[in-house]
Amino acid sequence: MVEHNCQTDIQACRKARLARDPRFDGQFFTGVLTTKIYCRPICPAVSPKEQNVRYFDTALQAANAGLRPCLRCRPDSAPQSYAWKGTQTTLDRAKGMIDSGVISGLDGLSVESLASRLGISSRYLRKLFQDKLGTSVKSYAQYQQLMLAKQLLHQTKLSISQVAFAAGFNSIRRFNEVFQQVLQLTPSDLRKGASFISLENKTEPLEKKGRIALNLQLSFRPPLSWSQQHHFYQVRAVQNMEWLDDELSYGRSFTINEASGYFTAKLDASANLFNVEIVLENESGLVQLGAIINAIRRVLDLDANIGQIDDVLKTIEPLAEQMTEGLRLPGVWSAFEAGCRAVLGQQVSIVQASKLLNQLVLAYGEERVIGDKRVKLFPTAKAIANAELTELKMPGARKKALNGLGQFLDEHPEAEPDLWLSIKGIGPWTVAYAKMRGLSDPKVLLCGDLVVKKRVLALYSQGADSPTLDYESISQQLAQLSAPWGSYLTFQLWNLS
Repeated sequence: MVEHNCQTDIQACRKARLARDPRFDGQFFTGVLTTKIYCRPICPAVSPKEQNVRYFDTALQAANAGLRPCLRCRPDSAPQSYAWKGTQTTLDRAKGMIDSGVISGLDGLSVESLASRLGISSRYLRKLFQDKLGTSVKSYAQYQQLMLAKQLLHQTKLSISQVAFAAGFNSIRRFNEVFQQVLQLTPSDLRKGASFISLENKTEPLEKKGRIALNLQLSFRPPLSWSQQHHFYQVRAVQNMEWLDDELSYGRSFTINEASGYFTAKLDASANLFNVEIVLENESGLVQLGAIINAIRRVLDLDANIGQIDDVLKTIEPLAEQMTEGLRLPGVWSAFEAGCRAVLGQQVSIVQASKLLNQLVLAYGEERVIGDKRVKLFPTAKAIANAELTELKMPGARKKALNGLGQFLDEHPEAEPDLWLSIKGIGPWTVAYAKMRGLSDPKVLLCGDLVVKKRVLALYSQGADSPTLDYESISQQLAQLSAPWGSYLTFQLWNLS
């Protein structure tokens, strides 16, 4: 009997892989014992016999079992999926920091330093990874580096040395050694069989100017309610910082760890993926490429197990008939940006908030020419700390709150949003909004939001015998019913007409 390393029901796995069901993409991986490879459930190859199959929760577990990734379905491109997401906050934060490359490269943190940042002991951090992933912190980080490298070799024309640098390896020799040891082929062998996405003749001129342009395919699990997500971005968009060229695309500029650039993502609904063009201001930004890709996935909420989330929300009776399937969290690039948006949006309409935001970015955001595009970058915390804000027609108290937020994050750039409550004028609603849109925290139910309150009372008043409703009691009930997906309930309520 084949032993499976998978918490998902084995019969469900069998049915999903035979049907090539995209809703299960990334939720488990299929190891084929006869060929020694592992695949995504959507792999187009001929389905193997069940007796030759073993199921895994993660690609890393399959690799640790001595299997190599399939070159047809490319497990490195699967949406991420973790059973504990939304409940294991510490592990989720640790994984996010590792995925952004904090322990890779010449300046990478030690496991002890990473644990210190997380406020836990290194022993507890190692235990978390061993218990949940069945591997060490270092092994997990190395595997993430290899999966990024594999994706870049498959989908881009970056040189092998550029790929190694972008994936966080300090030398080509070490990169080739680890790649062959874990994936059982060399980077050159994989590159020979790669098929590139067309860059529409943009790569050469951009590289000659010292810039880098590349296209990637980022997958997601259906369903996806893109029209609602697109509209949400559109009514809040900042000129020259964000763009929505058509109903299928969304793009924006960004800065991450001093690397600047922009991306444009265009939906391919038939393939359940976005074709994403990323343009970096210069080659030095390649070291941040893993963090940039993870941030794009977070902003578009591509890793959500939306079917599971919708199933939870459907248990809330007043909402069930009116909810929109596949509604995700439209994120912004940083918690600081989300905090600024929240302060500007207090007690004003969406139209007025958007106008104020555009004025803020126009006045204090840096303008750059990146590739073939002139863009605005969101203002830095230091710029907002020192801004006079005379352009903004809003109460002085809110201006001081913006200045205070900028000053606090300029002095404490890694401070968690919960610590912002020490800033005068920053309250729980602003902090919750920043966590929901800037960190994509799935657990935030904004019961204090006026629109949420109005929509909840309207839902619960239908068919009620008494016109008097206890909103506090209803809010507590909703928090319990929607846990751990309160943020998704917030967006469902905002989305109601």
